[in-house]
Amino acid sequence: MNTKYVDLIDQTFYFPQEEFTLDGNYLRFHDIDLKKMVEEYGAPLKFTYLPQISNNINRAKGWFAKSIKNHNYKGKYNYCYCTKSSHFKYVLDEALKNDIHIETSSAFDIDIVENLKREGKITDKTFVICNGFKRAQYVNNIARLINEGHKNCVPIIDNYEEIDLLSDEINGKFKVGIRIASEEEPKFEFYTSRLGIGYKNIVPFYKNQIQENKKVELKMLHFFINTGIRDNAYYWNELNKCLRVYVNLKKICPTLDSLNIGGGFPIKNSLAFDFDYAYMVDEIINQIKIACDEAEVDVPNIFTEFGSFTVGESGGAIYEVLYQKQQNDREKWNMINSSFITTLPDTWAINKRFVMLPINRWNESYERVLLGGLTCDSDDYYNSEQHVNAIYLPKYNKDKPLYIGFFNTGAYQETIGGFGGLQHCLIPSPKHLLIDKDEDGNITTQLFSEQQKSEDLLKILGYDGK
Repeated sequence: MNTKYVDLIDQTFYFPQEEFTLDGNYLRFHDIDLKKMVEEYGAPLKFTYLPQISNNINRAKGWFAKSIKNHNYKGKYNYCYCTKSSHFKYVLDEALKNDIHIETSSAFDIDIVENLKREGKITDKTFVICNGFKRAQYVNNIARLINEGHKNCVPIIDNYEEIDLLSDEINGKFKVGIRIASEEEPKFEFYTSRLGIGYKNIVPFYKNQIQENKKVELKMLHFFINTGIRDNAYYWNELNKCLRVYVNLKKICPTLDSLNIGGGFPIKNSLAFDFDYAYMVDEIINQIKIACDEAEVDVPNIFTEFGSFTVGESGGAIYEVLYQKQQNDREKWNMINSSFITTLPDTWAINKRFVMLPINRWNESYERVLLGGLTCDSDDYYNSEQHVNAIYLPKYNKDKPLYIGFFNTGAYQETIGGFGGLQHCLIPSPKHLLIDKDEDGNITTQLFSEQQKSEDLLKILGYDGK
């Protein structure tokens, strides 16, 4: 009988997959020896596989390059990384190896940009696309960057006051973009995004505040969909509305030459994940070219802002199952040695699912379980996998440790969880490893941060830690 965990996976999915393979009884991720890593560093632990950042950037660049060539598209493509997905230096250092640009969302982002410039990681030719609602400090920092010579810093206008605020601080002429306030999906609690300026108001705004303003040059129209780039009627409808605005604006604004199709690609959240990235890129390029050809205007340069797609699939978290609690005749709770709320906060906040697989014991029988975290909060649990609406893991055995991994967790979890700060119920943040490859292609591992100690948390709380 096929009663082993490996049989369940083999019957349910195409397995092994590009990044997930088996070495006997143990799981490997991008050929990383997870068994060895757990034996050396223990669990819980988090890790970042740096090469996957460059891999995804170059995959996207390849899709756009191919489509631009196929459609004889005259505009250029620019890949931007959304720093808000992960601000860590090791992420930016890896991403910037690939001739990309940066999108920012708040004042302190500009300090990071200036640090990267001092290190020679970016230059004045690097586009810095400044999104978000701009408070005084953000405006001041943008102005400082532009005044010091970074002419490819492009603030994206989010509301009617920002043109004047920026003009007061910036010396000389500067470039701007305008963000469209797109309509949200019907399931949202509101109709229109709080960010940007409404479709019908874009052209009047340009005429009233930019057209005769000798100091301001409109270069970009920014289109952002909160749910990302997906092959559904909602996305294509919003894109077509955006293109109508673009061609109308282009006819009266010759300096407009760029379209930012913000809103990222989805990332793999299940072994059953299936998304045709190349088709989506090809159809986006096709739709833009058709709209511009029909309106007899030049096609725009294309900018994308990929955050989760850039860094998400580089991350992982590994936990040990400490104990199993049988709470009734149907529910078995496997208790992990950490907390979902603190280490994978999106599982709690927005019910996000990640790829979840055991690290060991693949050749043993399995059972249906729920997963619980260590905090005393009833919401600290993870109880469904997208592919089967349940969690199946090798059967709990107190004499055989079971380790489980959550994969593609590299975006947002550290910043939302408050890396290095207080954690719910004072559950410590786990240690974090950086995994790379050397010149010979061998896996290398570096400890980025140790697991939090009680002294770290007591110091934040105002105690002396002694």
